[in-house]
Amino acid sequence: MGAGIPEPNHTMNEIINNLAAINSYHFAVAFAAIGAAIGIGLLGSKAAEATGRNPGAAGPILTLSIILAALIEGIVIFAIFLTKGAV
Repeated sequence: MGAGIPEPNHTMNEIINNLAAINSYHFAVAFAAIGAAIGIGLLGSKAAEATGRNPGAAGPILTLSIILAALIEGIVIFAIFLTKGAV
């Protein structure tokens, strides 16, 4: 090809085969991860808002936020393990 443009490493058939290997289980994990990311973002936002409204309750709010973030991330881990067993 032209100067400075790298040659493609994959043939079109390899790319199509890789795309065909993606199944609904991959989408389930992706949606679980996106949902968990949104949930943790909302959790952090509301925890910061609650701490701003009542600074004296910062300790219990932080504790509850850490516990809830771990539970939310557990959903993604369950989704990964469940899809590994289904494939």
